[in-house]
Amino acid sequence: MSKKNNQDGFVYSTNKDFQFNTEDDTPMQSLPPQQQNLKIYLDRISGGKLVTRVSGHIGNMVDLENLGKTLKQKCGVGGSVKNLEILLQGDHRDKVLKLLTDMNYKAKKAGG
Repeated sequence: MSKKNNQDGFVYSTNKDFQFNTEDDTPMQSLPPQQQNLKIYLDRISGGKLVTRVSGHIGNMVDLENLGKTLKQKCGVGGSVKNLEILLQGDHRDKVLKLLTDMNYKAKKAGG
């Protein structure tokens, strides 16, 4: 039986005591909101639907997911957190900008 793992293309080891070297086991600390430099974009996804995308968050995924959850609730829309970005269904740039600045984040519209 093979020991498959997709970490850095590593597939198999004959050493029964093999352990992956993890560089950093401690989760990354998020910067305070005043030091975050978030950018708010308006994108079109397949099917021509509009999506508000918030990117530039520096920190751990838990804080990003909590921020995404808060924005989704305040805007009353669906969305997700993928690839270190928050995606909200529809055009909510103005509302998101106001919400983020009220939460002391440095945020601005980007992308025209």
